[in-house]
Amino acid sequence: MKAVLMTAAGSPEVLQVQEVVNPAVPLGNTELLVRLVAAGVNPIDTKLRNRGTFYPDQMPAILGCDGAGIVEAVGAGVQRFRLGDEVYFCYGGLGIHQGNYAEYTVVDERFVARKPASISFAEAAAAPLVLITAWEALYERGRLEPGERVLIHAGAGGVGHVAIQLAKLKGATVSTTVSSEDKANFVRQLGADHVIFYKQIDFVEAALDWTGGEGVDLAFDTVGGETFHKTFPAVRVYGDIVTILEPDAKTVWKTARTRNLRIGLELMLTPMLLGLNESLQHQAEILEQCAKWIDEGKLKIHVSHKFPLEEAAKAHQLLESGSVTGKIVLLMSNES
Repeated sequence: MKAVLMTAAGSPEVLQVQEVVNPAVPLGNTELLVRLVAAGVNPIDTKLRNRGTFYPDQMPAILGCDGAGIVEAVGAGVQRFRLGDEVYFCYGGLGIHQGNYAEYTVVDERFVARKPASISFAEAAAAPLVLITAWEALYERGRLEPGERVLIHAGAGGVGHVAIQLAKLKGATVSTTVSSEDKANFVRQLGADHVIFYKQIDFVEAALDWTGGEGVDLAFDTVGGETFHKTFPAVRVYGDIVTILEPDAKTVWKTARTRNLRIGLELMLTPMLLGLNESLQHQAEILEQCAKWIDEGKLKIHVSHKFPLEEAAKAHQLLESGSVTGKIVLLMSNES
């Protein structure tokens, strides 16, 4: 099969398209052989490519956590899926299990969800990591409740644009930061109630004005760095802040402590990294619920750029430019 191999850590040029051996058949008891039609491109892919995977002794590696495709073979114990089923999932791509920058992969049925019928394979492949991240951050780490006010940083980004929608589905009121009028129009279409142009105005002042000086109930940081600790005063006393980035060693915690904030750290890769199968099953259940919302027209996935598999390096270059709205996807065929 054709696959994109990461031959070493470094610039996008280390991603090379090569012919490799197809995944083995017969399969393990509950495994599926999936013919991949599309793969999502996420910031974790570019970070691993740049600095090396979590398993540097197992090279070359195939990156890509997100995939969508068609079941082509099933293990003897598979019960939920059959040949021809369309699926989507977040599994592999961290350096030990094959990722989805390839034409085929093998994944346990427990970690797979049925692809939303109403969207393309490209849209489905763009969805899993960001949906799970936003769901866990808002609903599980942040304990978001109906009627609460939430501040979502970078609302036009991959995670941000689904976080806005999930927050609205929970019954929350949403403020979000953006850098341009085009992105402001985009997030308003997704349901954002209040837009902050962070390059023109202090987002803390804007959030406090929006909440009558009280602060938001929950802040969701998808940017990291100084943005994380600068957000502390925008959160109400005894409120929550969740970040998907590791807090910087220079983080100033005084305001968070004074306001008695509850800090949430969200890394949706934890189940894969630690081999937590029950948690991986839970993530597949999240995707099943999101698929229902997508097919009901309540949730949308925005794909801004599509590249053929052979142009994975160009996809990485674009993502690292930092100007992408929504998601980037790699296509294995014209079915996407």
